[in-house]
Amino acid sequence: MPNLSPELLSVLRCPVTGSALVQEGEELVATEADGNGTMPRYRIEDGIPLLLPPELLSAATAAPASQHDADQHDAASRTAG
Repeated sequence: MPNLSPELLSVLRCPVTGSALVQEGEELVATEADGNGTMPRYRIEDGIPLLLPPELLSAATAAPASQHDADQHDAASRTAG
């Protein structure tokens, strides 16, 4: 996988610690530890960093695609009206 651009990395921050992120292979790693003393890690899929804490990422990936489509349609309806 190619590296993310330095410009993108310069603006991305860890949503848990607020620290900068560095790329290690196909993951981004926070430069500061969280409250448990671990360095949060985030996957990169198809060149897109998935910056959700692990507990939210598992919930987001568990939702069926039809639920995501319905949510997007509802949001578009609210903003169009």
